Amino acid sequence: MKKIFFSMAIMLAIVSSCNKSKTEQPQASEPVAQDTIKPAHAEQAKVAKADSVKTAKITPELAYEGINNYCHKEFDWSPAEENPSIMYVAMGDETETEYKVIFRSYTGSFTYFYVNKNTGKTRIEEFVPALDITQESGTLNLFDYVKK
Repeated sequence: MKKIFFSMAIMLAIVSSCNKSKTEQPQASEPVAQDTIKPAHAEQAKVAKADSVKTAKITPELAYEGINNYCHKEFDWSPAEENPSIMYVAMGDETETEYKVIFRSYTGSFTYFYVNKNTGKTRIEEFVPALDITQESGTLNLFDYVKK
């Protein structure tokens, strides 16, 4: 009696799983959502790409914060204590790939920081208006100056 009951239970499970898989197959007349037929590795790649974009994408606020921190660490701000308007950090133009952040020194010179939107690598260029001289001054990594 137990063997018959056990055999019937197994057959019922097999038949049930066959019917279930048949009902879950999309019919030709039914529209199929693209997300339902993607292989598992494609979904993992999509998640990994989304995570890398989140970590790599630089916002204007992040660019400003990093450059402002850099300028306050590297430059003497004591001349601006009495007249804060002679020294400042401001956002400049934005291109498809870079943010331009501008530092104005109390001497009247400008330092331009070109922040790559994807990597945070920042190119530095100094401009002295009185002498009409522009020169490259190196690079920095924005993430070294952003609070973690």
